[in-house]
Amino acid sequence: MAERNALIILAALVSCIAMTGCGGTADPAFGQQRGLKCVDDSNVCISQRKMVYDSYMADKSRAWMRQPPGPHEYASGVRLMAYSKMRKNLSCDELAHGKEEADRGPATLSAGAHAGLTTAQVARGAMLAREVSRELAGELARRCR
Repeated sequence: MAERNALIILAALVSCIAMTGCGGTADPAFGQQRGLKCVDDSNVCISQRKMVYDSYMADKSRAWMRQPPGPHEYASGVRLMAYSKMRKNLSCDELAHGKEEADRGPATLSAGAHAGLTTAQVARGAMLAREVSRELAGELARRCR
C-alpha cells in the first residue's frame, strides 16, 4: 500500500513539473525558460523545446531575439533553429543580429561546459551554431548590401 501511494505521489509530482513547473504560473516566459534549459533528449524536453520553438515562430514581434542567450539556450538549439527557419523572412538587421548570435555560440557553449552541459551537448550546439551562421551569412550576402 505504501509503495502504491509513493507511486501516485511521484506520478503527480512529475505531472506537476511537466505541466506547470509546480509554480502554478501561467506565465509563458516561465515555460520558455524551462524549455530552453531542458537540453536532454527525453520526451519531456523535446516537447518543451517544441513548444518554445512554436511560440517563437508565432511571435510577430520577435521579442525573443532581444533576449540574450546563454549556454543552455545554445545547447537546446531552439533559437538557432528558429533563426534558420525564419531567415528568408528576417530583415537585414535581424539577419545580422542572428548571425552575430550564432557566431557567439561555440565560445558561449565552451564556457557552458561548466554549467552542467555534457561534451556531446556542447559539440552538438556548437556545430548547429556554425551551420546557422553560414546559412544566415548566405542570406545576408544574397539580400543585404
